[in-house]
Amino acid sequence: MPDDDVTAQPARTSPADTSAPTDAAPAPGASDAPGTSLDGDRPLGVLIGYDGSEQAVQALHYAARAALRQDLPLTVVTAYTVPTMAYAEAALTPVVPAEVARLNAARELLDEAREHLRDYSGAVDLRAEWGDAAGVLVKLSAQAAVAVVGARGRGGFLGRLLGSVSAALPAHAHCPTVVVNRGYELGEGAHRFEPIEEDAPVTVGTDGSARAEAALDVAAQAALSRGTSLRVLMVIPSLEDWGGSYAAWLPDPDVVETHRSRAATGLERGLAQRRTEHPELTITSEVLVGDPVRLLIAESTDAQLTVVGTRGHGRATSTLLGSVSRGLLQHAEGPVMVVPSHAT
Repeated sequence: MPDDDVTAQPARTSPADTSAPTDAAPAPGASDAPGTSLDGDRPLGVLIGYDGSEQAVQALHYAARAALRQDLPLTVVTAYTVPTMAYAEAALTPVVPAEVARLNAARELLDEAREHLRDYSGAVDLRAEWGDAAGVLVKLSAQAAVAVVGARGRGGFLGRLLGSVSAALPAHAHCPTVVVNRGYELGEGAHRFEPIEEDAPVTVGTDGSARAEAALDVAAQAALSRGTSLRVLMVIPSLEDWGGSYAAWLPDPDVVETHRSRAATGLERGLAQRRTEHPELTITSEVLVGDPVRLLIAESTDAQLTVVGTRGHGRATSTLLGSVSRGLLQHAEGPVMVVPSHAT
């Protein structure tokens, strides 16, 4: 998706800041405003797309906890656009120009986000960005350590998540993307944003390809930051998948088991270096046989985070922006992180 026409109109505040932003609406072609609060090339820290929906609130809480856990700033963004017809209508009704009305609505959403974050102790940047939701997030992701969105919403960022946004953001983001579904639990009280300590592992799907290495590296760091274990899964085809509609072509069950055993040996060999690099990290691995979508969804039930790469050469990852990613984003029992191959 092209994003060179996306422009930024930041409204930088802290949760306690009650100052009113300026009323001037941004014009297409305005320059992007840089982020703050973090040295280096990822100044936006944890980037969260917010539209005020229930799942956007859940994603906001997830992002806030992630930012505190990693000692990063939190950047809350909402996007707005004005339909072409609105300009003609505005000429007939000059009371409130359409673009200003949309901007004011975006700022109201940011006020809601500020209220949700009233007990948050970290650095926060609240921004109203002019442009298409997917394009805004993709563009800003170049300055973020991780991008976060809810699985569904009321429009803008999240209403099309399993359409253009889900295709554009995981595929084209410059950082890992986390999709938070409705099962994510919110905390209560003044300490609700403190990172949750869980025994559940971080689970990562891999096919052993070089592209999958980026997802494995990010998953290892996620497990370390959470103080939990890393579970590495590889999926190979079942007998039915080998033969498809041609029963005569089905291999002997021993052949599939031999393939699984060899894959497990190769997987363990590949993990040896990571065990050496991170002796404090408990790493377990398993090679499963069957449909990757169904199996990864089932495994997500016992994981606090499920991590996958954008693409690979095996059954588990070659269609990650197709059936596998969509299946996980729609049905996973917990947050799903999609890691671009260039993330590390």
